[in-house]
Amino acid sequence: MIELCDSWELFTALERLDLLQNSQPLWWPQHGTFEVVVGAILTQNTQWTRVTVSLANLTQAGVLTLEALSTIDSEILMELIRPSGLIKAKSANIIKLCQAILEDFGSFEVFADEVTREWLLSQKGIGPETADSILCYACERPVMVVDSYTARLLRAFGYEFENYSDLQEWCERGLREHCDEAILQRTFAHFHGMIVEYVKHNTNGKSVIIAPLFQGA
Repeated sequence: MIELCDSWELFTALERLDLLQNSQPLWWPQHGTFEVVVGAILTQNTQWTRVTVSLANLTQAGVLTLEALSTIDSEILMELIRPSGLIKAKSANIIKLCQAILEDFGSFEVFADEVTREWLLSQKGIGPETADSILCYACERPVMVVDSYTARLLRAFGYEFENYSDLQEWCERGLREHCDEAILQRTFAHFHGMIVEYVKHNTNGKSVIIAPLFQGA
């Protein structure tokens, strides 16, 4: 088994493959906007290709705004997001979250500046991965998102983590040791995006193939 010292070594190995050359600047589409908040909920337990259809439906209907989704009829919203699945729960959670954002922050801009992870986790239907996706890509905070792709890749190197927090801490630690605070948000975003793209294209059954990471190193 190829040994991996820390997350910085993995980051640099992924960078050499130029995996995000055709992606958005921060990988997640429409980063820094309210759309990310909705997308982070819709992508729970489904494929991103399905989420893009739902987001397109919301855009076409003219309701992909904080204000519109706070008052939309749940039945209408369920039909618009049907491609993303789990429509009853996701519809209710989106509406309640939008209402809470308006009540506690007044606007998306204030929300992006002031929201805390604790506040997000207190909202129904938002767990650690969704909260961190919102913080990193919507609010542009220096937070590393980790997910099943991250766990699968590190498992291929022999790493096992007991929970989300341990996996996140391992990924963040190596990068914090090598990067200035000013570029951490972009670095974390790129790291997460590279991991997802790599695992998508280098998987054999349930196993991730790690040899391409070190070819030509």
